[in-house]
Amino acid sequence: MQVNAGALKQSHRVTKPYHFHFWKCHQFTISEINLATHNFNESLIIGHGGFGMVYKGTITNGSTHLVVAIKRMDSTSNQGAAEFWNEVQMLSKLRHCHLVSLIGYCNHGEEMILVYEYIPHGSLEDHLHKFQTPLSWIRRLKICIGVARGLDYLHTGTGIKHGVIHRDVKTSNILLDDNWAAKISDFGLSKLAPINQPLTYVNTFVKGTFGYLDPDYYATGRLTRKSDVYAFGVVLLEVLSGKRAVDTSLDDEHWGLVNWAQESMKEGRLKQIVDYTIRVGVMPKCLKQFAHLANRCVHDNPKQRPTMAEVVACLESILVLHEKAIAMSMRTFWGRRLNSLEFYFDTVGGENRILRRFEFKTINVATENFAKDNRMLRCSLAPFMYKGKLQNGRGISIARIGCQDYKNEVSLMVKLEHENLLPLIGYSIEGKKVYLVYDFAFCSNLHLSIIGLLDWNKRKKVILGVARALLYLHQHDVIHANVIPGNILLDESFHPKLSNLEFSRCLTTINEAVFVEMGTMWETLEYIAPELHQANRLSAKADVYSFGVLVLETTIGCRMYNCLKRNVWKNWMEGTSSNILDPRIHGNPSSITRFIHIGLLCVQEDADNRPTMEEVVGMLTNSSSINLPIPKEYVPPWMIYD
Repeated sequence: MQVNAGALKQSHRVTKPYHFHFWKCHQFTISEINLATHNFNESLIIGHGGFGMVYKGTITNGSTHLVVAIKRMDSTSNQGAAEFWNEVQMLSKLRHCHLVSLIGYCNHGEEMILVYEYIPHGSLEDHLHKFQTPLSWIRRLKICIGVARGLDYLHTGTGIKHGVIHRDVKTSNILLDDNWAAKISDFGLSKLAPINQPLTYVNTFVKGTFGYLDPDYYATGRLTRKSDVYAFGVVLLEVLSGKRAVDTSLDDEHWGLVNWAQESMKEGRLKQIVDYTIRVGVMPKCLKQFAHLANRCVHDNPKQRPTMAEVVACLESILVLHEKAIAMSMRTFWGRRLNSLEFYFDTVGGENRILRRFEFKTINVATENFAKDNRMLRCSLAPFMYKGKLQNGRGISIARIGCQDYKNEVSLMVKLEHENLLPLIGYSIEGKKVYLVYDFAFCSNLHLSIIGLLDWNKRKKVILGVARALLYLHQHDVIHANVIPGNILLDESFHPKLSNLEFSRCLTTINEAVFVEMGTMWETLEYIAPELHQANRLSAKADVYSFGVLVLETTIGCRMYNCLKRNVWKNWMEGTSSNILDPRIHGNPSSITRFIHIGLLCVQEDADNRPTMEEVVGMLTNSSSINLPIPKEYVPPWMIYD
């Protein structure tokens, strides 16, 4: 909520900037802006604020295409021409890695438009409150450090005679780039202030946002750099607690985050302030130092607040302390049994992939107390998987497992992301039970009873999806080692997701082989490659073999015991594949025969004769341009009752 204790006299009459020049700031024509936004197409809107709408656009200069964010002033906005030119003036003079870069502007008639670099991850406010993104403690800390460095630059390091007071520091004005680095935006309210006088103030009409507004500035109208420090202190509390700066849904006395946090600290309830999702990941000493810094920043007396340079130094020391504690904890983890499941989940993905911790009651409600009607299948990782729905309507899948069975699955899934892999998004812990939460509303797995319901196009879709998932794994030096129908989940559109990495192995290079214990993989004997069964030798070609069995079963519609594999090869060689096809299937005969051909190439006894998954995907997607080799005669590698 913007506040304005006065009005800039005749602000809308200001049509041009005064006493400054542009550098590295391009003036765009309205035609260029219209072209970039497709005439301000509503589908390109990525945000809005007090200024107006923000569009995602593309600026073209010859063969160069630059994605940009285009902010268009709304004629009914409280922010007028003065704020527009103020932002152009400020950002034309300022360049810093933690400030949003202004590329240019357009001033055409009533149109006042700003063109910025495009920041893909949106605002910190969105991730804290709208998307509920599971931001780890270390990521939050680094975001705060980035903002602090940006503000310190504005206050003292601009290289010009005057520093800059931002005057509207808040989470919605903190944007996050591809690497989650913070960028301060929106300089429409910014003011210049002498650098060499720390407490020099500027008399100005009070403007800013409730919840972040310095009470001293609000009471006196005197704006100083310490007003930015106060607002940044609110941001620190918001990042720590996950609560909004102002929450009108609470009792009147708890509307303001600052008052609530300060009361909690005074009463010794510091841990209560911390966001539930990061509570375990924050070291107690780091928490105390962070909270103490935030409390100093929001001190009523501006003179008692630190400078932004002091804030940067303090936050950086907290980061060093945290990283040292993590390093020591990880050494303990690899040396002894891990005592803290929460710590494992909070650190296993590192900084780049954070698992959300769900309260048990949340997943209990989502699955209707793990109702039998929501129980979907039996797999080796968990006795059952359950389908569920969160309160926001998001479909999820939940695996209930024991405390010692999850580590291989989790440690791999936090590093992998593909449209045909089951995406792990979080976990829950209740007593000695661990629940893994996946972002997928599945309906079934690929049992033969389901295959019979699919037409040829859907079967091809499943086969190709699994092939692409395996190719992705192999490109990341991971062998799945358990490619079976029960581990292929389907949604309502029959979109496949390969699941269950319990037996998977991460290798130094995908071309090597490792020796493994077979264990429960005996349950799926017909999918096991001969070299894996006979010599416990696991390689990427074992996945290729299992995939070949899957292709043959999906095409022919029955389980591929060894005698049947030989029968398929015999009919294919004699040109009588129609004798063995699933009678329920309707599709292009040449396409179906080609898939059988590819499946037979994959199940060749000698692993060296099998194609790689990269070659398999090429065969599947290029129906006629690739000539396929003749598969070797299939000879059952071991005796088995068929």
